[in-house]
Amino acid sequence: MSSLLALALLLNGCAELLPGNDQPAVLIVTATPAPGEAAVAQGEAPPGAEPTPVAEQPASNDASETPTTPDAAPVQVGPGLLAQVQGRGYLICGTNADLPGFGFYDNVRNRWSGFDVDFCRAMAAAIFSDANAVDFVGLTTAGPNERFAAVREGRVDVLFRNTTWTLGRDLDGLAFGPTTFHDGQTFMVRANAGIANSDDLVGRRICVSAGTTSEQNLNDDFAARGISFEAIPFTEEGQLYPAYDEGACDAVTSDSSQLASKRETMANPEDHIVLGERISREPLGPAFIENDDQWRDVVSWVVFATMYAEELRVDQNNVNQLAQSSNDPRIRRLLGLEGDFGQRLGLSNDFAFQVISQVGNYGDIYDRNLGPSTPFALDRGPNRAWNLGQGGVLASPPFR
Repeated sequence: MSSLLALALLLNGCAELLPGNDQPAVLIVTATPAPGEAAVAQGEAPPGAEPTPVAEQPASNDASETPTTPDAAPVQVGPGLLAQVQGRGYLICGTNADLPGFGFYDNVRNRWSGFDVDFCRAMAAAIFSDANAVDFVGLTTAGPNERFAAVREGRVDVLFRNTTWTLGRDLDGLAFGPTTFHDGQTFMVRANAGIANSDDLVGRRICVSAGTTSEQNLNDDFAARGISFEAIPFTEEGQLYPAYDEGACDAVTSDSSQLASKRETMANPEDHIVLGERISREPLGPAFIENDDQWRDVVSWVVFATMYAEELRVDQNNVNQLAQSSNDPRIRRLLGLEGDFGQRLGLSNDFAFQVISQVGNYGDIYDRNLGPSTPFALDRGPNRAWNLGQGGVLASPPFR
């Protein structure tokens, strides 16, 4: 401490010698947090789930029904998020608990499944070489488990939950990774309602989730085209689709993928159709806290690994064989057989091999959860690798 006082006096004395300096220099000395002090807190699991392990420090109880948005993301101190996650021994991933095909919690089997859920598992495989080293937290678009508040408050490490990347959200203390699903907003209507496109919704009642991009897109698009309608907003997602199914509105609007999933939950799914028209483009992908470049790189390159693997035709079935026999330098770099990219990310060099062997490439993940053998049978559309034809736009920067 004496050395610090001496340094302060020295700086003060030097300041008096500077021309035109009328004010003394002030040196403020603060303590640096010890490693591990900034622990990540755990959010609530969905009803019926096994208790989720709680991180070392309790979460803040400041969450409210309408979370406030900070002017800027907090400046990171202490160890980065990757080090915190590795020290904890498991990933905490926020996702949807009630959207079959994307994020769904089966409280009978105590099992999580879905496209977004598998990307959580891919993260765990990359970090721990164990796709099961992850705790899932069911998050919503409003209320105490609101998804963005959970990210900002550190209750989850990453959010994979059918979330659109927008400028406004990017400026509100969030960072986004690569788009994992290219979607667009449309409408679900009754098959016998005589509604073929959005022009037929003039004067109709439309159910929508309040406070979401779906609500803003609906208002913007219909205002631009002069279409009058009656919006019926719902703050609780659990009420939105039952209300539509019971006749509270003539149509319900959301991303086409969500509507395809929710159609299967209707009392009579065949009585409803999802329109082919799109009124917006919705790039869905992971969200996480700002100001942590290493964590952003880890999330991004785990996602890219699934896409690049499909580009190179490396999948869950052939990855072990290719790891032993491939002479393709692109595949060898991807699987960590050449280079030290994984180590430079803070992971093992074979992180992509662990992701592909345990969870799969992008096509494996898509087909398992949304493909032809599932109840949804969603056409991949733009969600195909760019080099495999049929209008795909998925692309990864090269691993080199």
